[in-house]
Amino acid sequence: MKKKTKKQNAKSVDRRSFVKTTVLAGGALFTSSLPLYGMGHLYKPGKLKLAVVGCGGRGTGAVVQALIADRDVELVAMADAFQDRLEDSLIAIQEHFDGQRKIKVKEKNRFVGFDAYKKAMDKADVVILATPPGFRPLHFEYAVANDKHVFMEKPVATDSVGVRRVLASAKIAKQKQLNVVVGLQRHYENKYLKLYDEVQKGTLGKIVSGQVYWNSGGVWVRPRTPEQTEMEYQMRNWYYFNWLCGDHILEQHIHNIDVANWFLGEYPVSAQGMGGREVRTGKDHGEIFDHHFVEFTYPSGAVISSQCRHQKGCMNRVDEAFHGTKGRLVTSQGTITDLNGDELFNHQRNIGDQKDPNPYQVEHDRLFAAIRNKDEVLADTENGAKATLSAIMGRMATYSGDVITWDQALNSSMKLVEDNLDWNSTPPTQPDANGNYPIPTPGKTTYTKSEI
Repeated sequence: MKKKTKKQNAKSVDRRSFVKTTVLAGGALFTSSLPLYGMGHLYKPGKLKLAVVGCGGRGTGAVVQALIADRDVELVAMADAFQDRLEDSLIAIQEHFDGQRKIKVKEKNRFVGFDAYKKAMDKADVVILATPPGFRPLHFEYAVANDKHVFMEKPVATDSVGVRRVLASAKIAKQKQLNVVVGLQRHYENKYLKLYDEVQKGTLGKIVSGQVYWNSGGVWVRPRTPEQTEMEYQMRNWYYFNWLCGDHILEQHIHNIDVANWFLGEYPVSAQGMGGREVRTGKDHGEIFDHHFVEFTYPSGAVISSQCRHQKGCMNRVDEAFHGTKGRLVTSQGTITDLNGDELFNHQRNIGDQKDPNPYQVEHDRLFAAIRNKDEVLADTENGAKATLSAIMGRMATYSGDVITWDQALNSSMKLVEDNLDWNSTPPTQPDANGNYPIPTPGKTTYTKSEI
């Protein structure tokens, strides 16, 4: 490997710090089981070959977690749009293990560009999909078609066409008995599982309403540099473009919306809301909003108030709270109280001085245990796709100011991402002569075309 420059070394140290905070060893949790058929070609003893597609912070952390989960996993291939991201990721993974485990990806197996995902996946048994989510439907489809077990980050698409594509691939993955874990890690977090059990037991009663939050100061911005094309700039600053990210209601707040769906045991039938750009209004903030507020209505009649905000200096909260006929549940506290405020359940009290396993690690522990164990298959995709659609429906409601139904969102012809992109392609969103991007405007932005 070439000697690192000071700039590369600084980047790798930062990445190493990130990885170290996200790879604590975890334990085993609940998995689903499916009937056994057609599995002979999917399971084998010995080494499992791993490829990562998308070498940013999450992809890097996921590789480390996969290598911790199973000693017989070998990282054999890497893919990213950018060479520097790939090389920084490999350095960070190597430095995390600090010589205690040999991590060496051959230079010929480090693939760069828009078509790199195929070359990397072709080398592997298991793939990690961690690019910006706009590419997820294409990458997942290829993985399933080629019999790969999959860990893929959330969300699984940025548009309705992509959601339908993932749902179609999910059916094929089930038929092939491929294990798929989606990075909605609260499903693998002990506290959430115990609270969910209490809801199932009836401790909370029937859930009638709730509030879900992802309010924070926001994330990174990567300013434009003079030599960049429009495609490279948007790919580098991907969080602020809907074809790549889907807005923060989808990329982050999906976690909280997913918990509401999970605890209610259903998906929303409609959404209405409001949002806009009040603080993040610069050219580097692309086209996305800095706040969203949505009311999701469910088949049972429950109404969940959803809010997410990227504004510095404001109240921060990432949490879920649910109100039932018998009491109130707050996930951050791990508690259920009755209508008088008396405690009915306290997760931390139940586990004492113990700490719950890191759910980011548990996801991979469970995935590789399932791959090794022919008696179980993990199938997260359908829920991951429907959680994605729930958040997209919320985005459609805030952008338009209309009431958006589940069927409208699912059957929408909205397609933000084309398959055959390269560095010469024109991104679907373009700036005006002053460098500003078109911003959705409630009352003017509409979603009336619902044909497939």
